[in-house]
Amino acid sequence: MDYTSIFTLMRAEVTLTAILVFVFLYDLMAGERARRRFSAVVCCLMVVQVVVNLVPAAGGELFGGMFCHTPMDGIVKSMLSVGALIVFLQSDTWLRREDTRHKQGEFYILTLSTLLGMYFMIGAGNFLLFFIGLELASVPMACLVAFDKYKRYSAEAGAKYILCALFSSGLMLYGISFLYGTTGTLYFGDMAARIDGSPLLVMALVFFLSGLGFKISLVPFHLWTADAYQGAPTNVTAYLSVVSKGAAAFVLLTVLVKVFAPMTEQWQTLLWIVTVSSITVANLFAIRQKDLKRFMAFSSISQAGYIMLAVIGGSAIGMTSLVFYVLVYMAANLAVFGVLSAVEQHSGGRVSLEDYNGFSRTNPRLALLMTLALFSLAGIPPFAGFFSKFFVFAAAFSGGFHLLVFIALVNTVVSLYYYLLIVKAMYIMPGDAPIAAFRSDRYTRVSLALCMAGVLLLGIVSAVYDGINAFAFGL
Repeated sequence: MDYTSIFTLMRAEVTLTAILVFVFLYDLMAGERARRRFSAVVCCLMVVQVVVNLVPAAGGELFGGMFCHTPMDGIVKSMLSVGALIVFLQSDTWLRREDTRHKQGEFYILTLSTLLGMYFMIGAGNFLLFFIGLELASVPMACLVAFDKYKRYSAEAGAKYILCALFSSGLMLYGISFLYGTTGTLYFGDMAARIDGSPLLVMALVFFLSGLGFKISLVPFHLWTADAYQGAPTNVTAYLSVVSKGAAAFVLLTVLVKVFAPMTEQWQTLLWIVTVSSITVANLFAIRQKDLKRFMAFSSISQAGYIMLAVIGGSAIGMTSLVFYVLVYMAANLAVFGVLSAVEQHSGGRVSLEDYNGFSRTNPRLALLMTLALFSLAGIPPFAGFFSKFFVFAAAFSGGFHLLVFIALVNTVVSLYYYLLIVKAMYIMPGDAPIAAFRSDRYTRVSLALCMAGVLLLGIVSAVYDGINAFAFGL
């Protein structure tokens, strides 16, 4: 076997595995003094990993076609690594607390394991490797959700997440068994020619969508989301909301196009219903939320619906707009969660909407950052979120889904209303006991600076979108 090809095509997986092994050994052998630099060591390693994988490698296959690599895969993996790096930066203060200081290694190992699972999902050319990657991404994630296991909400959230994950994985595996029984193969490239749209294959499609719908938090597979987001540590919630969702959405489009191409009409109909349901239901429930982590959960469900606008067309422009949307969403959402995490660590866990009354008077810079990020999530120009929404609308419109785009546009107005509720609380509502002024740690400041750069620049620097579009596969 050509080991050079393995390192070239699996560069992201090999480097991440090396980091995972190093972090495990560091956690095992480091003394008390060395453990104080744990965050710095891990963040530096992630920076190196991102730089090494920044230039996409040429496409190719390994292990008889079980693993496939395309330049777009490399871009998505690098994006996920950047998201994980930002989460690590934002987690430093939390991990230095007395109750979590001894669990830093566990947090990094679990998080890197989920990231490696997502890499395998993205690079899979066979449903067996895809399912292994899915489980590698899901099981450690349940441990992360229940990381604060002695807190009631965290333990409950972990239980709900793992039960829903197991049920959705069972459904997906059942659907994959239908695919194998009907086509006689598990390879993506061989399945499309053998799919004829029979009722058994329609059921396989429904089960597959159900399994990934759980990972993306699409309605009606979203019921775990609010409880898991509320109960998980805030930094874990941030990771779950962007990195996990982005990987699953990319994989969904890839599999639908590669495997279910002969059944395009069927899966487009299913996605139409799921998209409208996700955006509408999430927006209506978000208005009612008083806990900001639950609020961001329903915001995440709504954003997942917008991501599906890029998926439903199954086109090259849809692939480009999906990756660009996830990149912009990552920057804005992690900015919001970065502020929430900083406030939570310095104010004794205040996460309700009322707690942010008068926040701009005591912490004007963080309030401004939060406002800009919320404006981007709402799609207000000139922030990057406006451009990302425009591109997913254009992708769906070019596919002929005019009514769907109109419904999504109407829902955008609703989302603007509930995002502005937070801005109103920070700048207009009087606060009897506002959150005291504080200075966040340097890691958090670096992460927020990166996020703000994304929110402000990704939309107006056209080279980013053009660069992604250059690697969109022809559909």
